[in-house]
Amino acid sequence: MTTNRGRKTLLLALSAAAVAGAALTGGGATAAAATAGAAGLTWGDCAPAVRPLPGQQCATLSVPLDYADPHGEQIGLAVSRLPSTRPEARRGTLMVIPGGPGSSGVQRLAQKGAALAKETAGAYDLVAFDPRGIGGSAKASCGLDEADRWMMTLRSWPDADGGIGENVARSKRVAEACARNGGAMLRGLTTANQVRDLERLRQALGERRLSAWSVSYGTYVAAAYAEKYPHRTDRWVLDSSNDPDPRRVARGWLEGMARGAEDRMPDFAAWAAHPDRADAGLRLAERPEDVRGVLMDLAARLDREPHASVVPGAPGEPVKAGPPLTGSMLLQAFHLALYSDGYFPAFAQLVTEALDPEGRPVLPRELAGALPDDAAAITVGVICNDVNWPGSVPAYERAVAKDRARYPLTAGMPANITPCSFWKGGAVEKPVRITDRGPSNILMIQNLRDPSTPYANGLRMRAALGERARLVSVDHGGHGVYLGNGNACGDAAVTRYLTEGVRPSGDVLCR
Repeated sequence: MTTNRGRKTLLLALSAAAVAGAALTGGGATAAAATAGAAGLTWGDCAPAVRPLPGQQCATLSVPLDYADPHGEQIGLAVSRLPSTRPEARRGTLMVIPGGPGSSGVQRLAQKGAALAKETAGAYDLVAFDPRGIGGSAKASCGLDEADRWMMTLRSWPDADGGIGENVARSKRVAEACARNGGAMLRGLTTANQVRDLERLRQALGERRLSAWSVSYGTYVAAAYAEKYPHRTDRWVLDSSNDPDPRRVARGWLEGMARGAEDRMPDFAAWAAHPDRADAGLRLAERPEDVRGVLMDLAARLDREPHASVVPGAPGEPVKAGPPLTGSMLLQAFHLALYSDGYFPAFAQLVTEALDPEGRPVLPRELAGALPDDAAAITVGVICNDVNWPGSVPAYERAVAKDRARYPLTAGMPANITPCSFWKGGAVEKPVRITDRGPSNILMIQNLRDPSTPYANGLRMRAALGERARLVSVDHGGHGVYLGNGNACGDAAVTRYLTEGVRPSGDVLCR
């Protein structure tokens, strides 16, 4: 039987890694507790929804809705900080830049702030903000129907036979709804605006330069900021980078997930075949090389005959009937489980229950219901506004067929059509090109087997930055490295750079 802890672990994985922009309210300071702060920000107590750490403060930053009209309509961004508790050791502000697009910086600070403060020993005020469209910041809306806001519909999984007709129809429908209902707020959801907002925050904080720890999509934001404002950067960390090719950007990131799943598969296979899993009923095969077959055979069976499922009820309530578990849904859950070794048990339990004709696989809520409309808007808004996507349906059909054959673990989803192919007006601005021009103050860190930002794509960021960067490669699987996977060598390299300013003399490998 699965444990409540195991189910909760996978649920957290899906929440953090896959459901971009999960709605949070009250990211700014509560008015009653507000106190005057430096350089125009007013700091106060954080709203309870933030689940703040002791000492964590919140504020609201006003920025232009449209930077082409800087004195026009203004919107509010939720900002949060953990002030240094050792003023004598403080050397500046360290920005915590989250992933996504669609992750909350305020929430990431609440989750990682204590560990980061301990590692940096009071050297920084730790600051983060919710990008526009996210959490406690101003929201956008596409007015999507509920059926178009499920994870399994926002991610374009082909039909069981590889057909994409339904994906095409839905992508058109979503693009049309966003064009009809999104307005200026939706069009303002871009990486370029997040960079501008970060610069506004630097000014409001009164800092001459910023340091940063960026993760996943946040590394692209950080790299773009360093490109536009190179002399405003101090100690700059990129954790789990992707390919910054300006011709492709998010399209290339999505396609990379197919390679990432293959890179990561051996880790799960070794875990799922280990004899230690037998007592818990989670051993899926006797040999690692047989685990893939178990998974793919089950996915094919579920596409032919979906399995009845249940979903958790509200706290204190029993489980209730959920949507049928399909092969695509199983593979989506698998890819998300690859983000951390800690998510393996819950996914193995899902497989075990689905293999049993009488089993009752319990789906995480994220696979069994619709996202809020603002979360769906940010999910598509940034990636569609940042770069133009091809619009040829036959070209996508060919790409999906090729990708399914080469990378069966993701069944063609990463190469499939999205609403961006029908986006009204195309890209908002020309994407930034990341170059090697600027100060040599960037430290990159990357897992060798990352399911979301594969190592090969991280190397492309490394090549673009040239002598500006050093790369710490970590012989580990999963997404996110620093303070995330327990690799002492990798953690020590980042901590030493942030606290002492010392990088490796060249690229290094942590085993």
